[in-house]
Amino acid sequence: MRVIFRREARAETLEAQAWYESRSSGLGLEFARALDAALASALRDSAAFAKIEGECRRIVLRKFPYSLIYRAQQDVFLVVAVFHHRRNPRSWVKRGGG
Repeated sequence: MRVIFRREARAETLEAQAWYESRSSGLGLEFARALDAALASALRDSAAFAKIEGECRRIVLRKFPYSLIYRAQQDVFLVVAVFHHRRNPRSWVKRGGG
């Protein structure tokens, strides 16, 4: 399955990783690993996680207040958002993910 990050999701990922790294050396790498683990879980069984809007589903990252929001189709796994839990939970829907 091909994994595609929306431009906004990629920017959110890089921004969060840089922010954590600026707080403590190595913490940005831990964030990236948590995101990779969530992505791997979702790829193994994309239907295992809760639907939150339309066909979009959410998996919560371990140790970090972020969720990976995605939509899986036959051959494409679209990452719609890498979303901090303090943000407005409806703002990512404007991206056409819902």
